[in-house]
Amino acid sequence: MSLALVNSRARAGVSAPPVRVEVHLSGGLPSTQIVGLPEAAVREARDRVRAAILCAQFEFPTRRITVNLAPADLPKDGGRFDLPIALGILAASGQIRREALAEYEFLGELSLTGELRAVDGVLPAALAVAAAGRTLVVPEPSGAEAALARQGQACTGRTLLEVCALLEGRKILPPAVAPPPLPPSIPDMADVRGQAHARRALEVAAAGGHHLLLIGSPGCGKTLLASRLPGLLPDASDAEAMESAAIASVSGRGLDPARWRQRPYRAPHHTASAVALVGGGAQPRPGEISLAHNGVLFMDELPEWSRAALEVLREPLESGTVTVSRAARTAEFPARFQLVAAMNPCPCGWAGDPSGRCRCGADVVRRYRSRLSGPLLDRIDLHVHVPRLPPHELRPDAPDGEGTAAVQARVVAARERQQARCGRPNARMGQAETMAHCRLAARDQALLERAVERLQLSARSLHRILRVARSIADLADSESIRTPHLTEALGYRSADPARGDP
Repeated sequence: MSLALVNSRARAGVSAPPVRVEVHLSGGLPSTQIVGLPEAAVREARDRVRAAILCAQFEFPTRRITVNLAPADLPKDGGRFDLPIALGILAASGQIRREALAEYEFLGELSLTGELRAVDGVLPAALAVAAAGRTLVVPEPSGAEAALARQGQACTGRTLLEVCALLEGRKILPPAVAPPPLPPSIPDMADVRGQAHARRALEVAAAGGHHLLLIGSPGCGKTLLASRLPGLLPDASDAEAMESAAIASVSGRGLDPARWRQRPYRAPHHTASAVALVGGGAQPRPGEISLAHNGVLFMDELPEWSRAALEVLREPLESGTVTVSRAARTAEFPARFQLVAAMNPCPCGWAGDPSGRCRCGADVVRRYRSRLSGPLLDRIDLHVHVPRLPPHELRPDAPDGEGTAAVQARVVAARERQQARCGRPNARMGQAETMAHCRLAARDQALLERAVERLQLSARSLHRILRVARSIADLADSESIRTPHLTEALGYRSADPARGDP
C-alpha cells in the first residue's frame, strides 16, 4: 500500500492541535498536491521537500503524490510541516520504515539542502506531544525550547538524513537540552531617590496585583519607577512561567529559553495600534497585552495613545483574557497583566509644578486629560502624583533608597496571606470575595461612603478601594482593615486626571 501517516502539530492561538499528514502515491502524471487548508508557505513545501529529498540521496517518486493535512478545516501555516511531508513521501515510497513513524511527532522546516530549520510554537507542541505520550523530533535550533516541557521526550536533528537514520534504527538522535537559566537582570529600587509616596504606591501595587497610574512632570522618575515593578513581584511559579513562555513561543518574536522563568516586562511605543496591543492577523498572534501575561505592561505617555488602542484595554483589564475573532476562526489568548501607566499633567508637562512654567490654558489641559475615558481610569486602582525632586536629593552622596530585596520580601509575605485567604491576589477578588474579606468597622464604612459620594466614584471604584485597603492591611500583617489602611487607599484615588486633579 502506497500510503503513509505522519503525526505533527499545527499552531492555533497558544495551543497545538494535532495534524495527521497523510501521503498517498498513485499512478498518473508526476505531480504533488497538498490539500487540507494550507496557506502559501505550506503549498510551497512541495518544492522544498523535493529538493531536500534529492540532496539527501533519496529518490523522489515520479508518481502522483497527494498530501492531506487532516483535519481539513484547520488552517495550516508556516514551514513546520516540511519534515513530516518529506518523511511521509519517503515512507509511502518504501524508502524508510513506516512502522517507526507511529512513535514520533515531527516539526521542522527544510532547506533545499536537507538541513532542518527552526520553527515557532515549539513549546506548546512539546507540551501537547508529552501529553500524547510520543517523542517529538525538532530541528536542533529548536531543541532548547522543546526541552522546557520537562515531562516529555524530545530529540533534535540537524538534517533530513539524520531523522531518516533514526527511523531506520541506525542512529540515536541527541535529546533536547535546556540551557542553564541566566540570572535575572532586574533594576534595583535603591536607584530611586526620594519619591516616598510613589515608592509606597509601587509596593502596594506589587503586593495586591493592582494597576497603577503615575502622573507627573517630565523627568520626575515615572519610567524609572515602572521598570522596578517586575523585581518587586514574587517569583513566577512553574505554571505561570510556562504560560508566558508558550505565548512568547507562538508570537513569532522568539523565546529565550535561558530567561523563560523571568516575568515579562513590555513597554510598547505610544504609536502602537489597537491590533498591536491585543493581537490579530489572518492567523491570529498575541499582542503586547498577552506578551505581558503574568508580568507588567508599561504604557508611557498615556494620553498620546490613540483612543481605539486605549479602549481595547477595558475588557482584558477585567477578564484577564483577549479574544481575537476572524471570519473563519476565533483565538483566545491569556492577558492577565499588571498595568503601569504614566502621563504628564498637561501637554507641556508642567501643570502644578512649583516653578509655574506651565503656559497651558484651562481648556487645553481639560482637552488633554479628556483623552482618557472615565471607564478606563475607573479600572486603574492607584492614581499617584509624582512630584519633581529638588536637586539636593539627586546628589551622588545622597542616601540610596530601600533596595528591591527588602521590598520584595514584604510583597511576598503579603501575597502568601492572600493565597491562603482566597487563592489569588487581592486585585483579582470577585465581588463576593471582596464583601467577605474586606469588611470595615461601622465608622470606617461611613468614612468610605462619604468619600465615594464626595469624589463621585462608581461602585467599581468602591470595590477597588476596598481591595487596595486589603492589600495595605496585608503588608501591615493585619487581620482586618483599619482606619489608616482605608485612608491610605482613599488617598490613591485623590489624584484623578478625569476630574482635573493634579
